[in-house]
Amino acid sequence: MNPEVGTQDVERTTLGAWLSYLERLHPKNIELGLDRAAAVLQRLAINPRFPIVTVGGTNGKGSTCAFLEAMLSHAGYRAGLYTSPHLLRYNERVRIARQDVSDEDLCRAFEAVERARGDVTLTYFEFGTLAAMWLFARENVGAAILEVGLGGRLDAVNCFDPDCAIVTSIDLDHQDYLGDTREAIGREKAGIFRHGRPAVCADPAPPSSLPGYAREVGAALQRIGHDFGFERETGCWHFHGPAGARRQLPYPALRGAFQLNNAAAAIAALDAVAERLPVSDEAVRQALAETVLPGRFQILPGRPALIVDVAHNPHAARALAENLAVLPAPRGGKTIALFAMLRDKDIGGVAQALAHAVDYWLLAGLDEARGCDSAHLKQVLRAAGIDKPMEVFPDVARAYRRACEVAGENDRMLAFGSFHTVAETLRQRYTAEG
Repeated sequence: MNPEVGTQDVERTTLGAWLSYLERLHPKNIELGLDRAAAVLQRLAINPRFPIVTVGGTNGKGSTCAFLEAMLSHAGYRAGLYTSPHLLRYNERVRIARQDVSDEDLCRAFEAVERARGDVTLTYFEFGTLAAMWLFARENVGAAILEVGLGGRLDAVNCFDPDCAIVTSIDLDHQDYLGDTREAIGREKAGIFRHGRPAVCADPAPPSSLPGYAREVGAALQRIGHDFGFERETGCWHFHGPAGARRQLPYPALRGAFQLNNAAAAIAALDAVAERLPVSDEAVRQALAETVLPGRFQILPGRPALIVDVAHNPHAARALAENLAVLPAPRGGKTIALFAMLRDKDIGGVAQALAHAVDYWLLAGLDEARGCDSAHLKQVLRAAGIDKPMEVFPDVARAYRRACEVAGENDRMLAFGSFHTVAETLRQRYTAEG
């Protein structure tokens, strides 16, 4: 145990104090492995009696979790949802009955984990995962939806056995931890599959390692385009799967070309566990029509419009580019991008995916441990062949103010590159609006 964060050294009476404590508890921000969390879980004696759906993947996890939460809610279930990271408040990570849990409840959960962990130095994510499940068990939720933080096989969420596991998509990201090929990453993400349990894959072309692992462990794999899928029509779409069809569904309120894959995966998962969690067609329709998720191709109204997207890898950036092409700027309008990223990401690949869509780049540094400074961003973009006009700023706040200065009524502002970028942009927007 780190003596600097001993239980007698820090007074933790507020959520902010607890989060500061958790940030210092473990020497590394990320350290994959199940041993630490599993040991504390055993001491906590959490024995979930409610169904669990685990959601992993490179992109689309948050959207799929949001669909699941809304569908279960409209079906009458009091669902627990655990996601990460958050945008503006830690409370966003832990929700019960579609409401962020309170500071007081989070503090109680953190205290329970702290008492149980002894000399085990949990990471920030491990501590939060156990606290969320302690709360879900204490509140006896009707179902729990758990978003994988990183990878799958060695992520703390994988300490819990899901009734169904979903992998949304597989692409290159977090290569330092997961491997530098889709095959390697696919096997890591498939690690959430369980013997005899349904496993859903929403990637239309997954690497062979994913179905291979499903066969190896005896999971009941359902693949989009093979075992389930959808058809589009004007004004509606239709889902089909092993349990039958759900027809005349409204297009998701969540914008984006890939949202039907995510929605179809959510429906397939619920159909696979329908004996424990039956969900009606009407509940699915209501959920699709209203589900929103901040930071995922989110369009804030006004002139000029502001679009924010947490896209932080080339796969997500390509999807963002497709969404922008479907919704172009008004005639004569320019796209002014506020771009900031973490330095250990594929900055060039992300920028290249948006190169043809952006007319003017405002590059900002991120005041984070892994943040990239704006001068390096510019070097990477120029090396990637992007020759559009650029300005550099030390932080997102100043880049946002500049965007507001240069954007005309027919232009659109686009903020993307990381959760940090979107979070700070939203703070600036909301502050300006009072």
